[in-house]
Amino acid sequence: MRNVSKMMVIIVSVCVIAVSSIYYNYKFVRYDSEKIVFGATYMTMNNSFYKAITDEIEKQINDRGDILYTRDPALDVDKQNEQINDLIEMGIDVLIINPVDYSKVNDSLKKAKEKGIKIIVIDAQLDDDTIADTTVLSNNYDAGVQCAKDMMRNLSSAKIVLLKHSAALSSVDRINGFLDTIKDNPNYTVVASEECLGQTEVAMPVMMEIIDKKIDFDVVMALNDPSALGALAAIKDKQINHEVLVYGVDGSPDMKKLLIDSDEVQGTAAQSPTTMGAKAIEAAYKIVNDEKYEKSIVVPVTLITKNNISEYDISGWQ
Repeated sequence: MRNVSKMMVIIVSVCVIAVSSIYYNYKFVRYDSEKIVFGATYMTMNNSFYKAITDEIEKQINDRGDILYTRDPALDVDKQNEQINDLIEMGIDVLIINPVDYSKVNDSLKKAKEKGIKIIVIDAQLDDDTIADTTVLSNNYDAGVQCAKDMMRNLSSAKIVLLKHSAALSSVDRINGFLDTIKDNPNYTVVASEECLGQTEVAMPVMMEIIDKKIDFDVVMALNDPSALGALAAIKDKQINHEVLVYGVDGSPDMKKLLIDSDEVQGTAAQSPTTMGAKAIEAAYKIVNDEKYEKSIVVPVTLITKNNISEYDISGWQ
């Protein structure tokens, strides 16, 4: 009986070791060294913009027969750092990252770089431009400029609410572009400036609180379309009956539809996530193959308003 018990212990131990080995190999060891292995982590997948980027990147990688691992840190910088370290252990060749925070991922990225991993930063730059092999982003500053200029064409004066996400340099650039355009004209004043993480579900209560404080405003400049949609929902919920112009940045299908259906939505500075994804992958393969590549790739933005919405496909991204 004792021998049987010992044999069972040995069998169970062997099974545990075998299962652990299989798990380790699945999670951390490359099973095909001839393929290029990509890892990607975006600040959040709770945004159709990043889903569109991912779809294009995944398509391009699959077409070449290579491998992609995608992670979602859900706006948690500590989680993103953990994901970067896990992807390093998995033996990736290229890391594509949209950083949750422009500086708090730097140490993890430096670790990846020391391992020979190529770094592609997309949609938001880092504060240390020596880390990324290449950065692909929209002309975020110009997005803010274009929104401000359209507002000034439509209103001779304005009381403006800003919805921001200051941990993302792309957001900072957009807001700065807007502010720099109006700064020399006293007819345009900022009456409230609040953080919202670029998320609809955060922007809505933030905007409702601004309304509850009886702050007088007639323009909302939001860092992106999800936060603009949150602001619009608050305006509708609170039944604001005076004219309000709402601006966003993205050119998302939802925002384009509202340019037709809503009186409040005035414009969105349109990005092209498909173009950004394609350019990121193009740069990645050039880097891996030791070909000449651009250190910084800036994709132009176009302002979509009620005046030109008929020129755009409202069912998808541009």
